Amino acid sequence: MKLTKYADLSLRLLMYLAMRRGESVTIQEVSDRFAASKNHMVKISHQLTKAGLVESTRGRNGGVCLARSPESITVEEALRATENSFDFVECLGAAQNHCVISDVCKLSGIFGTARAAFFDVLRQVSLADLVENSGALEECLLPLPAVNQERTPG
Repeated sequence: MKLTKYADLSLRLLMYLAMRRGESVTIQEVSDRFAASKNHMVKISHQLTKAGLVESTRGRNGGVCLARSPESITVEEALRATENSFDFVECLGAAQNHCVISDVCKLSGIFGTARAAFFDVLRQVSLADLVENSGALEECLLPLPAVNQERTPG
């Protein structure tokens, strides 16, 4: 299984917002820090806002921030908000299952159990867990362009 780039960038956005807890950041800032398309990040931000994970403020001092505490948002919830399907094989999705052996094949049961275990693990990990090493994460991010670095200390 491979997550989409969309889901990957969604997790990165949420992690960044968790690192900036209580602060509103612009989509441009996030795009710059991750070298990602601003348009792509706008779409992601919009979907995460619709899912209730992010709050968005428009206008001159607008931006995005987490809608809830990082401790209350799990990786599972974030992925379910951005991925359409977790059907590893055709037979896990009843609507598109055209496999002629699915009635007797044991793969669907095995993959179903693996998927459940996958989500059990992701349900136990919060955004706060992902950013415990925020100093090291910050060092890995691309630097902000000089224009955006006019933050006031505090």
